[in-house]
Amino acid sequence: MSERKEFRDLAEPAAAREVIDSLDLAPEPESVPLADARGRVLAERIDADLDVPGFDRASMDGYAVRARDTFGADEADPVELDLIGAVHAGAEPDVTVDPGTCAEISTGAVMPPGADAVVMVERTDEVREAASGDGADGGDGEADGDDGTADRIAFRTSVAPGDHVMVAGADVAAGARALGPGTRLTPREIGLLSALGREAVPVRGKPTVGIVSTGDELVRLGEELDSARGQIYDVNSTTIAAGVEEAGGEAKLYPHAGDDYAEMERLLTQAADECDLVLSSGSTSASAVDVIYRVIEERGDLLLHGVAVKPGKPMLIGRLDRSPEAERAGESAYVGLPGYPVSALTIFRTFVAPAVREAAGQPEPATATVTARMAAGERYGEGRLRLMPVGLLERPDAAPLAYPVDKGSGATTSLVEADGVVAVDPDTDYLDEGEAVEVQLFSPDVRPPTLLGVGEDDPALNRLLDEVDRPRYLPVGSREGLRRLRDGLPDAAVTAGPVEREVDAVDLGGWTREWGLVVPAGNPDDVTGLADLVDRDLRFVNRTTDSGLRTSLANELAALAEERGVERREVTEAVDGFGFAVRAYESPARKVAAGDADAGVGLRATAERLGLGFVPLGEQDVRVHANPDRVGEPGLDALRDAVENSDAVLDDLPGFGR
Repeated sequence: MSERKEFRDLAEPAAAREVIDSLDLAPEPESVPLADARGRVLAERIDADLDVPGFDRASMDGYAVRARDTFGADEADPVELDLIGAVHAGAEPDVTVDPGTCAEISTGAVMPPGADAVVMVERTDEVREAASGDGADGGDGEADGDDGTADRIAFRTSVAPGDHVMVAGADVAAGARALGPGTRLTPREIGLLSALGREAVPVRGKPTVGIVSTGDELVRLGEELDSARGQIYDVNSTTIAAGVEEAGGEAKLYPHAGDDYAEMERLLTQAADECDLVLSSGSTSASAVDVIYRVIEERGDLLLHGVAVKPGKPMLIGRLDRSPEAERAGESAYVGLPGYPVSALTIFRTFVAPAVREAAGQPEPATATVTARMAAGERYGEGRLRLMPVGLLERPDAAPLAYPVDKGSGATTSLVEADGVVAVDPDTDYLDEGEAVEVQLFSPDVRPPTLLGVGEDDPALNRLLDEVDRPRYLPVGSREGLRRLRDGLPDAAVTAGPVEREVDAVDLGGWTREWGLVVPAGNPDDVTGLADLVDRDLRFVNRTTDSGLRTSLANELAALAEERGVERREVTEAVDGFGFAVRAYESPARKVAAGDADAGVGLRATAERLGLGFVPLGEQDVRVHANPDRVGEPGLDALRDAVENSDAVLDDLPGFGR
């Protein structure tokens, strides 16, 4: 048996950050076309090598003049100048403005020689002179100027030299410092670089991050999943890759590695040869099969193993030597992340993402942290930094509420139910309700939900929530939903079946649904009711105790026990699988469809959708209960409207109605 690697002398989080900061992740600068430069960071100073504009140009439509020719002009006593021609934008002037003359000019046009100012057209009048002589029309019957063009222009204002003229270099002068290193290129900077004629710009390189997931149980997306072998889809690779890209790096996914030492060594060496940073997930905990730390020790330098933080204690930090065949010499940085998705993302966001941003020259997002209030008290006392996943609930005209999301590090739904983490100091034993906390968002794009609902899962509810802007619904069951509503956290709780305890709430309406036993197609065991489960050797799948379906089933079994004159426990114990509970409303039916059970509690709508048989046992009343302190808020109003206008949804679901 191989030696078991144990966590001794866990490093403090600050020490882990220092070790990561000591790693060199920064790639060499690169030149990119200007069209691809948005969002990149300049690697060096950009000086202007030409004037912008490169000529004196008019800043408005009007007339180019010698300013001294307009001195003294006003509304009562305008000055008239001869019009000698016109200058248009994009054309070289073919006229010269001499004393006593002017030229029509367009915005952006080159100032003609001799002119030093522009008079806006609104302060001028055209002057047409009649033909000279004794009144004769010169033989053609028309006076000079009657062809529609003016001979002279009257100026009703005076201007000074330079008025309404942008001189060459006024925007950027040749030799001036245009942009400095570290400037993040937005559309504004792209425009300036375009004006300078830069087709390509030097930018800081994006750190290339190789991602390797380990563990024999993982399957990549697109491959066939065998749940019977305990296989799960590889969540970490895609999640961490998205985090790398968001932080300004370039993610590179490598083939999945199992728990085989040789394959791990091969993949990690290849990634080190090609990347600035290598990230792995899994195979970092203190287990005899976890061999990755040995790869690092033998192929590089293991700098740290284990950090005093929850979640994420089993974190590795080190360096990997590049092979002699690699295109570049030296070492690649290495960080080993925990295997559970929430732990992996939390550790990446807290320790690794800042280093990737630093290497890419990207700033910390301004909106990455928000102040919230604890929705309920939270006790903690493990003596190490806790990175507590929390969900946020938007509150009108107030700070959002933060509530812990703790479904276990292995629950991938926590990735979307949690909006960020609260760093709880090791010396903090308790967070009070209403206490202000800083929430480090998983992403600057996170927007808190406008509605938080909890309670029974239901197919009609799933569709009605589509009518609400940014809802979040936690299917914790009817009983737990009511408990949380009594504690005041959610906006609404949904119950199904009999409600054992009353709660102070506003009824937003509801619907009914037919429930019973889901059986294989054609009902091959000829199940007719609960008595068959009690009296026959049939495998059954139940729902969890918080479920309204479980409550209705238990009540029916209690009635059967009373009818037979026996204890309820005697009846439930006779049902093979009564204690085997699954979480979601479709789960029992799927067990039946897979051949793992002969019957399961469920809904008619589920049975028909999956092509299974159904034995009806009754109807359940589904009710939506609103938090009385939140009535009138936009999220609840939208939910109320959806429930009131749910006829089309209910008509589309077999067994549902009012």
